[in-house]
Amino acid sequence: MRRLVLLFLGLAGGCSFYAHAGYDLAQLEVLALEKNLSLRAAGDLIDSARFGVVSASAFPNPELEVLSGTARSRAVGGESGNARSISVTQPIDLPMRRATRIAVAEAGLEVTSASVEAFKQRILADVRLRYYELLLREAEVATAKEDFKLVNAVRDRINQRVVQGESPRFDLIRADAETKSADMRVKAAEFREQQARAQLQQSVGTALPDDFSLAGRLRDVPALEDETVIRARLLNVNPELQRAKAEVARSERSLELERMRRLPTLALRGAVDEDPDMRNSRLGLVVSIPLWDQRRGPVGEAAAQLSRARNEMDAQIFSLSQSLGAAVSQYRIASTQVNALESGILKEAEAALKVAESAYKFGERGFLEVLDAQRVFRAARTELIAARFQLAAAWVEIQRLLASRESVSK
Repeated sequence: MRRLVLLFLGLAGGCSFYAHAGYDLAQLEVLALEKNLSLRAAGDLIDSARFGVVSASAFPNPELEVLSGTARSRAVGGESGNARSISVTQPIDLPMRRATRIAVAEAGLEVTSASVEAFKQRILADVRLRYYELLLREAEVATAKEDFKLVNAVRDRINQRVVQGESPRFDLIRADAETKSADMRVKAAEFREQQARAQLQQSVGTALPDDFSLAGRLRDVPALEDETVIRARLLNVNPELQRAKAEVARSERSLELERMRRLPTLALRGAVDEDPDMRNSRLGLVVSIPLWDQRRGPVGEAAAQLSRARNEMDAQIFSLSQSLGAAVSQYRIASTQVNALESGILKEAEAALKVAESAYKFGERGFLEVLDAQRVFRAARTELIAARFQLAAAWVEIQRLLASRESVSK
């Protein structure tokens, strides 16, 4: 019995551990895509476009006409009685017109699919950016608490020296003010962290629990590929550009279809007429003659839509190229800043702080020099955190433009 209890407690502890394990970026992306109601609604648009292709593929229905009445003869000796007429008309769906109509619907499906994919990429980009923003805020909280510990430790040493009469009380007043300022920075950082947590939870959805934690680090940003490769991928995979291309294709097919509708339409017609004296059977062809309406308006509208789609595609290519160039430049600059801060500036500021604290401990330097060294170190560390976030934000934008599903944990 005792072993069973221990086993149950062990399983319960294991379940609790996995329930509260930190979420990495890949898990957050999966949750966002699976539980997002707006994305489900966008998926319904794709289903609607698919049924649009089915509608375009349908053949026209035949028309049945049944007439019934009476016939009265005016001739002497003629017969009178019932008269009936039955006719069937079957419109002929010309193969070229049918194929073009289906192509218009299929291009519309491609437009809708690309629009949904672009919407999905915006969702992923928002989740990624909120993820890195929360890591940024958590790093700010950690550094703020560390700064508070440093300032508070210096304040305690000053208090001892003031009590022993080795330092003036003015130093203790300054130290108290610095300690209160550091405590306010901690509280402000914690408030920003709470806001970032709420924003990430809002981006992911209700599947993310309130007490979630993250498993990644702000420095975990993948390296960037060669810019030439990235630009080649941009023209092939960007969903917004694919939507613009599909819109051009649909406009071209629509213009072609409107021009085909200028041609006469054909229909087979068969009829049977019965009267008391005679039964007549007829089979013929019905042709519509485009005499008055030559569809100049619809053809002109389709041509204008095609011109607009092409101009929008060119503008989209230019805009995406500029956006990618800006994102790559931001990535390069942020990467350079991170390397400079990590390799030199931060280490030098930390070393200067340690020297100032040691010198103050042995009475070789004053309290103000320690505060200045702490401010320099804090500023360098803050710049490093901000540069890492800028690097992550640039990576997120590049992945959005390239419609990439790759996350840092894959």
